[in-house]
Amino acid sequence: MHYSKIFLFLLITLFFGCTRQQQPTVIYLIGDSTVANYANNYEEGKDYFKTRYPVTGWGQVFQEFFTGHDLSEFKHLFNADSIRVDDRARGGRSTRTFFQEGRWRAVYDDLKKGDIVVMQFGHNDAAENKPERYVDIQGYKEFLRLYVAQTREKGGIPIILTPVCRNYPWKDGHLENVHGDYPGAAREVADETGTYFIDLNQLSMNAFSSKGREYVTENYFMNLLPGKYEAYPDGQSDNTHFQTEGARVVAGLVFEAMKNLGAQRRP
Repeated sequence: MHYSKIFLFLLITLFFGCTRQQQPTVIYLIGDSTVANYANNYEEGKDYFKTRYPVTGWGQVFQEFFTGHDLSEFKHLFNADSIRVDDRARGGRSTRTFFQEGRWRAVYDDLKKGDIVVMQFGHNDAAENKPERYVDIQGYKEFLRLYVAQTREKGGIPIILTPVCRNYPWKDGHLENVHGDYPGAAREVADETGTYFIDLNQLSMNAFSSKGREYVTENYFMNLLPGKYEAYPDGQSDNTHFQTEGARVVAGLVFEAMKNLGAQRRP
């Protein structure tokens, strides 16, 4: 009788242990259009390939980096055998409007212990000419603090990113910062709160500069010739949003940076 109880206990422990292991860690992405998934019913009832392609947010291709990869390299962030990327980013949103529209509440409600929240804002916060989305530096920092605090409240792990670079300005063959004080403000919040931090602005400026202005302009950003894509019959000139190749490069930068976050020893 004694041994049968021990055996039963071991079976139950093994069952629940396996069940927990099979539960994927979710990486929630919150941010703006440069992160968004345009293919995932972004505009209900519309065919992505006919109405938006090739515009691609880096979050749209982020999942593929985890598929088949050795996840032990992320042991400082999670201990799971699978990852599910849940991209909640949306075009035109700043730290404030993402919160005011209830988009953060929807993420917060779904968060479970051990999940990760990757936040990349700044493009729209800095838009002084668009008061409906503009957030000054102090407000930007306050909302980042809120996202960090509430992620931790649910047992999640926050990661602050600076805004990805735009395709301007170029100086002496190198991309320069176009985001003013916002990248520095993001770093300050990360330092103040002891939060993992990725300087995506600098990483992307360096990576894009290494490829050269002409290549990046034609292949990474949404600068399209007339007649090439059904969604853009007249062509397009856009140095903020990415084509698929550019999005994959940025997603790869975030992926590699996440592997190296253990050196920060923050949470």
